[in-house]
Amino acid sequence: MGFNKDFFWGGALAADQCEGAYDEDGKGLSTADLITSGDVNTPRQITKTIEPGKNYPSHKGIDHYHRYKEDIALFAEMGFKMYRFSIDWSRIYPNGDDEEPNELGLKHYDDVVDYCLELGIEPMITMDHFETPIGFQKFGSWTNRKAVDCFVRYARTLFTRFRSRVKYWLPINEINNLVECPYQSAAMDNDSTYEDRMIASYHQLIAHALTVKIGHEIDPENRIGNMYSGIFAYPATCNPNDIVAAQEFMKRYLFFVDVQSRGYYPSYKLKELERMNIKLPVLDGDEQILKEGTIDFLTYSYYNTTVVGEKTKDMNFFTFDTGYENPYLPRTKWGWDIDPQGLRYSLNFLYDRYQKPIFITENGIADFEELENETVHDAYRVEYLKAHVEEMKKAVEIDGVDVRGYLWWGPIDVISFGTGEMKKRYGFIYVDQDDFCNGTGERIKKDSFEYYKRVIRSNGEEL
Repeated sequence: MGFNKDFFWGGALAADQCEGAYDEDGKGLSTADLITSGDVNTPRQITKTIEPGKNYPSHKGIDHYHRYKEDIALFAEMGFKMYRFSIDWSRIYPNGDDEEPNELGLKHYDDVVDYCLELGIEPMITMDHFETPIGFQKFGSWTNRKAVDCFVRYARTLFTRFRSRVKYWLPINEINNLVECPYQSAAMDNDSTYEDRMIASYHQLIAHALTVKIGHEIDPENRIGNMYSGIFAYPATCNPNDIVAAQEFMKRYLFFVDVQSRGYYPSYKLKELERMNIKLPVLDGDEQILKEGTIDFLTYSYYNTTVVGEKTKDMNFFTFDTGYENPYLPRTKWGWDIDPQGLRYSLNFLYDRYQKPIFITENGIADFEELENETVHDAYRVEYLKAHVEEMKKAVEIDGVDVRGYLWWGPIDVISFGTGEMKKRYGFIYVDQDDFCNGTGERIKKDSFEYYKRVIRSNGEEL
């Protein structure tokens, strides 16, 4: 039985992690441009301005802005059916609230889209992937309703420009991350109040719903999804306290998907806001906006699962530390559990809850890697990919989950979102570059390149 013949195999990248060219062709500053590099033991810093002597890895990325043809040609060689990439919002509206878009920015993405189509690759575009224009901060960013109007203007520009060429859209990347990292998600201070985060979340959900509605009006062929940062919690024990704690933990993140899929705020969230005396800035007509702007399909990132119990008070977003460890799972060098069966579990969990077609739009594993005989022998990545595709296949064949596509995160090595390192490598393609963007930038195929090529060619039958 296997996967449908039109199953979308491919990969995903984010502009701020790969493009570079941060000050070219009219691009404005984004939140990503003011985050320094770090490492597994040193958190990245957020600065108010670009400070001399500090390393801002987004400024150079891997130079995908200039080398996109070389990179996408390699993706096509692997057999990609879909390439998910993000448009850097600050390339199109440099300050976020500009009245007119930047034509040079639009022209660049015209070229990227056209090249994908020329090579037979379906584009999936993320409109906002952790690169809010810094100009948003002058009016309070997403805590101000003005942000909704700015985003809708931006979305309308993209829908109009790429009409009939791009059919798959994700308005806001990992929208639920606003709970844990508001700067990256919404250009807000990371010490902002929970109330401000909930107000910003409300405005993002309104903007998302309006974007869905407008996208369908501009082109009825458009298919618009959401993007959930895949957080999935196992209870620490069968102690009812742990069961309830895990359930409450999941609600913190799932409420975003509940609204995007069902078109209204769930009762549990309304009760929480009432208890906390948080009043959402609801305007006349908002209820109808949410109702009419539900998603066509659901997407999410899947890297790991977590364990949650009654002693869990919060979670470190970058380390997934909840106060518990899973003794049954191995871990990556960055402390993330490796749980292929969790992918099948997560697919069933989301499909049972929402009954929407699903794309896995990020899945992958990173490690420290060095060239050996002019390649990288990454057997561990092959093993990881094989195990996860096997579990995805079970979800399709045995459980009947409607999975439409699988996109590997970082098919080419890019700057790590979490640590800002280059040495945290996810790709099937090695990039000769260090943490300070020094190197030739040469693209070199790893062993996993040929493996993924075989998986795609056989539509997941040869593992």
